[in-house]
Amino acid sequence: MTAKIRVSTDAAPAPAHTFSQGIRKGPFVQVSGQGPVDPQTNEYLFPGDVAAQTTRTLENVKAIVEASGATFDDVVMLRVYLTKREDFSIMNDAYGAFVTANTPSGILPSRTTVFTGLPREEMLVEIDGIAIVD
Repeated sequence: MTAKIRVSTDAAPAPAHTFSQGIRKGPFVQVSGQGPVDPQTNEYLFPGDVAAQTTRTLENVKAIVEASGATFDDVVMLRVYLTKREDFSIMNDAYGAFVTANTPSGILPSRTTVFTGLPREEMLVEIDGIAIVD
């Protein structure tokens, strides 16, 4: 039986509550929801700028994926949570640029986008993900 391993890195923000940054069990990696937080200061960045928040959030997801032993190219699913429907196209452009640049295989992850409230008012976006390590 494969052990469940907590994934932790200083290159992404420390969890603010009772959860792990990520979990790996066998080849499966689940990254907890990340926001636009600076990992060094734990400050929320880029108020009102959904494009910059999307990029920072994806950088945090990538750091946790890499801490698990996977690469961003191993990501098979990303879930994006947005607070405003009108931010979708801006988020989508920033998301597309980041994901394309960090997926050398060209096989982009699956994605779901949900419009919802988020835990902090300054958060316009939150993203979690799943990677499978070969």
